[in-house]
Amino acid sequence: MSRVFLQKPDLSYLNLGGVDAHYQLEVPELVEEALFNEEGTLADTGALAIDTGKFTGRSPKDRFIVDDNVTRDAVWWGDVNIKISEASFDILFDKMTTHLQGKKVYVRDAYACANPEFKTTIRVVTEKAFQSLFVHNMFLRFAYDVLGVQPEWTIIAAPDFLADPSTDGTRQGNFTILNFTKKIILIGGSAYTGEIKKGIFSVLNFILPVQRNTLSMHCSANVGKAGDTAIFFGLSGTGKTTLSADPQRNLIGDDEHGWAEESVFNFEGGCYAKCVDLTAEKEPQIFNAIKFGSLLENVNYFPGTRTVDFSNIEKTENTRVAYPINYIESAMVPSLAGLPKNIFFLTADAFGVLPPISKLTTGQAMFHFISGYTAKVAGTEAGVIEPQLTFSACFGKAFLPLHPTRYAELLGEKLERNQVNVWLINTGWSGGAYGVGKRVKLAYTRAMITAALGGKLDEVSYLVHPVFGLKMPESCPDVPAEILNPRNTWADPLLYDAKANELAAAFIENFKQFDSSANAEMRSSLPKINEIAV
Repeated sequence: MSRVFLQKPDLSYLNLGGVDAHYQLEVPELVEEALFNEEGTLADTGALAIDTGKFTGRSPKDRFIVDDNVTRDAVWWGDVNIKISEASFDILFDKMTTHLQGKKVYVRDAYACANPEFKTTIRVVTEKAFQSLFVHNMFLRFAYDVLGVQPEWTIIAAPDFLADPSTDGTRQGNFTILNFTKKIILIGGSAYTGEIKKGIFSVLNFILPVQRNTLSMHCSANVGKAGDTAIFFGLSGTGKTTLSADPQRNLIGDDEHGWAEESVFNFEGGCYAKCVDLTAEKEPQIFNAIKFGSLLENVNYFPGTRTVDFSNIEKTENTRVAYPINYIESAMVPSLAGLPKNIFFLTADAFGVLPPISKLTTGQAMFHFISGYTAKVAGTEAGVIEPQLTFSACFGKAFLPLHPTRYAELLGEKLERNQVNVWLINTGWSGGAYGVGKRVKLAYTRAMITAALGGKLDEVSYLVHPVFGLKMPESCPDVPAEILNPRNTWADPLLYDAKANELAAAFIENFKQFDSSANAEMRSSLPKINEIAV
C-alpha cells in the first residue's frame, strides 16, 4: 500500500494540533529532510552521519519518573529513579507542546516486543528528522495498513527545548521524564537518541515483570541451528555484542529482550552498536551494516574525505551506529525463539581473579546477576588511569524502575523451572592484573562458549574456586588447561590470593545494599575471604 493513502494521526491528545506533522516518512525522505535541515552529512557508505551536540550519551542524573498512584509504592526510588511531581510534568508538557506549535515535526508509529502477545505500540514525535530515522531503525516497524491508531505510549523528543530548573522541577535544562499514568515520555534539551531507546526499555522493565511475570533483560541473544537459545549479559567492554554475533548462529537481538513462559523475544527491531575502533576484520557484521539507512552518531571523518575514522574519539568514545536488525545477515525475523538453554554472564575482570569460564548454581547466578560486575581500565573513560570496579545491578541498573531483587528472583525462578545452564565468562585479564597479566584471547573465549553451547563441558571434571565458590572446568576443547584455574597463571600465587580476597571484599560491600531484600540463596552465594598463608 502506498504511503500517500495514510492519514495523518490525530495529535489532539498531545495538544499538537497546530504542528506541521510529517508522518511515517520513508527512509530516503527522512535522509533528504535531515540533509535539507543541515542535521548531518552522508558518509561514503551512504549512512547518515550526525552530531548529537552537547550530549553524546545518556544523562542519568536528569532522568525522572512521575511520582503518582501507579509508581509511588512500586518504584525503586533513589539516584537511579528520581522523583518528579505530577505538577512539574504537566508544566513541562504544556511548555514543550507550546514550543512545538507551528513547527515541522516528524511523527512515527512503531512498536516494541517481537512476540505478538507482548506488543507495545509507540508513537514518537521528534523535532529532528534524524531522530525519526533512529526510531524507524530501532523499533519494530508496522505494515502500512495498521498505522494511525492511537498508541499505548507516546514520546515527545524536542532537543531545542530547555527546561527552567527554577520553575520546572528539573536539575538543569535537559531532562527525560516517564509518566506511567499518562503513558507519555518527555525528552528535552538533548539530541542523544539513546534517551528514546532507553525510555521504552525502562517502561518495559516496569510493566513486564509486574503485570506479565516476564523477565526484562539488558542482554544479547542468539539461537543455534538446533533451536537452542543463548543469552549474553554484560556491561560495556565485556564483549556482549561481539560474542553474540556468531556466524554459526542466528542473532535474535543485541541489547534488550524479554523472557516469557515459552519464548525469548527482542524488544527492538534494530541494533545500536558502538563504533569505537570498529574494523571489518574485528566486527564484520556491524561494519557491513553501516550503509544507506543507517544512522552514525558523533563520528569523525578522515580529513578531506567522507570516510569515517572509527579510531577518532575527539567528540566522544561513545560513537554509535543505529540500523535495522535485517542489516545483519544472520538476524532472525521475527526476532523471537524458544526458551534459553545457556546463559552467559560476561565480565572483563581487570584484576585477573575470576576464571575464564565457570559454572554457576542458581543462587550464584542470582548473586552475580544482581552484582553485575566488570572493571573499567585505563583509556576507556576520561580520568580512568587504573582499573576501577564497576557494579551495575542486573547488568543495567540505570534502567530498572523496580528493586533489583525483583528481577534477580524472577531470574532464579525461571532458571529452576527450565533447567538452564549459567556460565560466568571472564573476558578480562589472566596471569595478573591489568598492566601485568594479559587479556584472555578472544579465540579461547569463543572456544569456551562453543564448548558450553555444544554440551562438551557437561561431563568434564570441575574444581571449586576457594573464594568465589565457582565450579571451574579442568579441561575444555581448544583451550590450554593451564589457564582454566586463574591462580595457576600468576607468577606468585600468594599475590593472587590477596587480590582474590580484595575483589571478594568489594563484592560483599556492594551486596550490602541488597541484603535486606535478598533471599537466602543469594546470601549463601557471597564469596568467602580466606586467610593467606605466609
